[in-house]
Amino acid sequence: MAVRRQPAGEARGQHFLRSKRLAADLVREAGVGRGECIVDIGAGTGVLTSSLLDAGATVIALEIDPALAAELRRRFAGRAVTVVETDACSWSWPREDFSIVSNLPFAGSGAVLDSLLRNPFNGLQQADVIVQWEFAQKHAAVWPTTLRGVYWRAWFELEIAARFTRGAFSPVPSVDAAVLRLARRPVPLVPADAHERYRRFLAEAFNLERRSEER
Repeated sequence: MAVRRQPAGEARGQHFLRSKRLAADLVREAGVGRGECIVDIGAGTGVLTSSLLDAGATVIALEIDPALAAELRRRFAGRAVTVVETDACSWSWPREDFSIVSNLPFAGSGAVLDSLLRNPFNGLQQADVIVQWEFAQKHAAVWPTTLRGVYWRAWFELEIAARFTRGAFSPVPSVDAAVLRLARRPVPLVPADAHERYRRFLAEAFNLERRSEER
């Protein structure tokens, strides 16, 4: 079990998995296949990256912290991993097929998923992401739900795949976590080229409901 201090300047809300076994379990449950392209967002110390490589995946590790990115390059030199020092919210997601297995920074998970899922034309096939338990519950629920949840469901099926207690992380967060799974639908509920119109429609519908509740 590896426990580490949080470096200065590290992404706010980042809590690292304490156990290699938990990382391996997450990769196995995600169904990662040999040769599959997997993006690890906020790769940190490389606990998930290592398990993904052991499963035979080709990994793109995104890490905003320069020191952690440099350590990832050193640790995994010569292996099937590309380390990209970047903010995931400003990264251009691949158009080719890829999946995500990631432990997202709790404070930034909504912004990362907005960036990832705003455009259904990218190549995302499945995402297994660790987020706060309440965040997963709120967005995976069919009703009551959120604008994000309804929008994402047009192209992806959402479910909570697992629950992690707060003790699984270092530093220990104040809440439990969940694995939120998004799997691309074989047939979308809304055509991809209508995604902007659909989002505007949902925004207006949610605003009308909010105004009605305030009366």
